[in-house]
Amino acid sequence: MDYNLTLLHDDVRLRLKEIGQADILVGIPSYNNAGTIAHVVRTAAEGIVRYFPGLKAVVVNSDGGSPDGTMEVARQTPIPPEVEKIVTQYMGPSGKGSAFRTIFAIAKALGVKVCVVVDSDLRSIESWWIERLAGPILKKGYDYVAPYYIRHKYDGTITNNIAYPMTRSLYGVDVRQPIGGEFGFSAELAETYLEKDVWDTDVARFGVDIWMTTTAINEGFKLCQARLGAKIHDVKDPAAALGPMFRQVVGTLFRLMGFYEDNWKRVRGSRVTPFYGEPVEAKPEPIRVTLKAMIDKMRIGLEEFEDLWREVLSPENFLQVTKIATLDYERYAFPAELWAKVVFDFAVAYNKSGIAPAEVIRAMTPLYYGRTGGLVMETQEMTNAQAEEMIRAQARIFEELKPYLIERWEAST
Repeated sequence: MDYNLTLLHDDVRLRLKEIGQADILVGIPSYNNAGTIAHVVRTAAEGIVRYFPGLKAVVVNSDGGSPDGTMEVARQTPIPPEVEKIVTQYMGPSGKGSAFRTIFAIAKALGVKVCVVVDSDLRSIESWWIERLAGPILKKGYDYVAPYYIRHKYDGTITNNIAYPMTRSLYGVDVRQPIGGEFGFSAELAETYLEKDVWDTDVARFGVDIWMTTTAINEGFKLCQARLGAKIHDVKDPAAALGPMFRQVVGTLFRLMGFYEDNWKRVRGSRVTPFYGEPVEAKPEPIRVTLKAMIDKMRIGLEEFEDLWREVLSPENFLQVTKIATLDYERYAFPAELWAKVVFDFAVAYNKSGIAPAEVIRAMTPLYYGRTGGLVMETQEMTNAQAEEMIRAQARIFEELKPYLIERWEAST
């Protein structure tokens, strides 16, 4: 038996025999999304039928054992009869990556040409999203489709402050949402992911998105960005809820720097990743942030991690962050140039210092809150579009300061 089939429950293997073969699969990872998953399942199926009527299609819900009845809602949601449905609880570590692994295994077993994944908490998904995510692969020969959203200025703070500028500066690819949530994959790329020995790491959790994007870039697959308009989903205040996600995403990103070291050291500047689809007019929902809580986390971080910050950061950077941690709320600021160097210092420490990687990420987390608070201060009076320009300017600063990263990296060898 194919090893990947052992990842699937007996009833799923039976369904695969019944279905036999398919051309397109839309996967929906979920956990406690009973309130939103029906809309996502229904819209995904409608999108397949409307835009790819000649293809044999399957919708797969890969769930983490939700106690709120998510799987039952997914089973009961009516979809067009020409679309098959599989609802299953994934095996493996709890997390989004394990859900993806099951989706990829089903896609391989069915021999699909294209695999799409969409989040289960989406309220803004439209049927045409399926065409935007699958079309580039079926019509244009792309392998990896990343989403391109219009987002509120305070949505996606891990993307804005780390995943986007680091991906762009390290690998020279300007892909705006490297951990966006909605993606399209060619059969070859999905199988490449499935064969990697990473599924017992943080890739099985929130690290999967940045891992997929980084792997696709570095292993020569063809990328584009799909214009999807606004992403409206169950967002959380970054001051309250993003700690585990931060640790898993950033830990994976830093670990991959060691793996792809020979690639990123050679890269200078960046190139724009092509877009698919016409621009979409959309207005994202506003997001409330607790600015004081983020600044307080920075201050508490200094008390808890002062010795480790001193060890990880350059003397100048350490001096600056300690000063920032003592600023009054009204005068609080955390400059982008300093932030880029802080991220680079921690990336080097993660890979080179001998300090436990988990401890490096734990000590970096308050600084992430500190920079996010600084960005909120800078953009309070800005429109979303103006704030977006500031995020892109920050990414250019990361590119310009890349020699600093290489110098620190080489000095720690």
